[in-house]
Amino acid sequence: MLSAPRTLDHDAIARRVPHQHRMCLLDAVIAWDNNSIACETHSHTAGDHPLRAHGRLGAACGIEYAAQAMAVHGALVAEQLAAEDSVAVAPRSGYLASVRSVDLHVDRLDTFAEPLSVTAERITGDDNTVLYSFVVSVGEKVLLNGRAVVVLDAAALAQVTVQPTRDTP
Repeated sequence: MLSAPRTLDHDAIARRVPHQHRMCLLDAVIAWDNNSIACETHSHTAGDHPLRAHGRLGAACGIEYAAQAMAVHGALVAEQLAAEDSVAVAPRSGYLASVRSVDLHVDRLDTFAEPLSVTAERITGDDNTVLYSFVVSVGEKVLLNGRAVVVLDAAALAQVTVQPTRDTP
């Protein structure tokens, strides 16, 4: 029985996420298990980074790094489950539905020459939604952290109720 690899390079990550070319931001999966993933990247230092705006890469862009870590984690867990059950099942698409309790501890990501560490931990979930906590750091310095809800597949996304906002005079 084959199982999902425990580490992956950029090309292996790109085969598992919808983000391609320069938009696939992660360089490597360092380790993962059914509940968590640890990734690394140097892409934040690229002068032509696809998320750069006005010559800078803002800290909030770290949410996209975390979302990609969650996406590759979901794909790896699905591969592992398929291998254990000896059934070929494609991973389900997921959509970042919300982020909460995000703390930005720096203004920018592109001022750090060291690789970014991107970790995500599955807190809870079911067949339709998964709640993750995430941390983006450089060494021991946390750059941003928060929680994110991922809704799985388009049918589940259509069931999400969005509360309209009202402008008050």
